[in-house]
Amino acid sequence: MIELNKDNFDDMVAQGIVLVDFWSENCELCKELMPDIHQLADAYRGQVTFCSLNIQGNRRLAMAQKVMGLPSIVIWQNGERTIHLSGEDLDSEQIRQALETLLHGTA
Repeated sequence: MIELNKDNFDDMVAQGIVLVDFWSENCELCKELMPDIHQLADAYRGQVTFCSLNIQGNRRLAMAQKVMGLPSIVIWQNGERTIHLSGEDLDSEQIRQALETLLHGTA
């Protein structure tokens, strides 16, 4: 997982398929989801770049990306924001399905 901040964010989402996990140390759901996201990162290695952005210290960047709630997973394809998953019921299966749809057109 690549840690993102305002200095490297634009460069990292510019090419390929990039998943960004927006999280905060105060978000219990974010921390519960994190091990599943790491497993997905292993499963999709070489196909998807997995990054994380702690909104603490990067709140303006998160707001600029229209991330208003946590947990939030946003997926970019070649610099274009394509999928935004968010909410208290977010789980790893929803993330996997979004990746499958983006990669193969199927869930």
